[in-house]
Amino acid sequence: MIDRVFSTVVFAAAALVVAALVWVLTDVVSEGAARISWAFLVTEPRDAGRAGGIAPVLVSTLWVLVIALAAALPLGLGVAIWLSEFAPKQRGFAAYTGITLDVLAGIPSIVYGLFGNAFFSVYMGLGYSLLAGGLTLACMILPVFIRTCESGLRQVSDDWRQGAWALGMTRAAAVCHVLLPAARPAILAGLVLGIGRATAETAALLFTSGYVDRMPESPLDSGRVLAVHIFDLSMNVTGGDGAAYGSALVLIVLIVLLNGLAQSLVDNWFKRRISQ
Repeated sequence: MIDRVFSTVVFAAAALVVAALVWVLTDVVSEGAARISWAFLVTEPRDAGRAGGIAPVLVSTLWVLVIALAAALPLGLGVAIWLSEFAPKQRGFAAYTGITLDVLAGIPSIVYGLFGNAFFSVYMGLGYSLLAGGLTLACMILPVFIRTCESGLRQVSDDWRQGAWALGMTRAAAVCHVLLPAARPAILAGLVLGIGRATAETAALLFTSGYVDRMPESPLDSGRVLAVHIFDLSMNVTGGDGAAYGSALVLIVLIVLLNGLAQSLVDNWFKRRISQ
């Protein structure tokens, strides 16, 4: 009887999570599908976003995402490798690094926005720009990405390491050709979490990338991302709910496509690593 009750409670919890996701998706698709068209994707907003499309908003979103991932992924993967493979010999500094990452992961996004505005926009002279917004998002996704990759690398059995060394592989070769492919699921999970947070962030970008909805010509231009656009239409524009739902549907589809592309790229990269 206890096992049946426990199984029922666990199944109900899983079903509740799935039901919440289906509810949200159903609401967004039912309200936003009517606004989706080719013109909606390739034209600029008009009448404060009530009419027209989201072309500059979509381009700004992609710019910020590319900048954030380009800055965060190499640095985050390097720190994760150091923490899992080299840090045990430097326990004191490694412990402080881990505590720092845990604290950074819990800092609210609005604080990151204020930091990004003070450091990237003002101190570094980037102003309200897509570059400042992307670098701020890189700081936000780094802690979660590092911790996820570190956990995956630590879960790789020591037998793999000893086997690589027994074959005469250097530590660098063992990391690249043995440990990273073995930790692929964790690395992919960290990448997906980073993409999700970067594409859906609002508060931090209000202080860094800006609010204008014109087409950006370079990363140094200001721009409005999809999450900020949805917030503005929902909260500040009367009659903008339809365009907000359409933009939200585009954002969800974009996240799904980017996650699929990330998984494909990671799989192909690891296959080349293994074949070499």
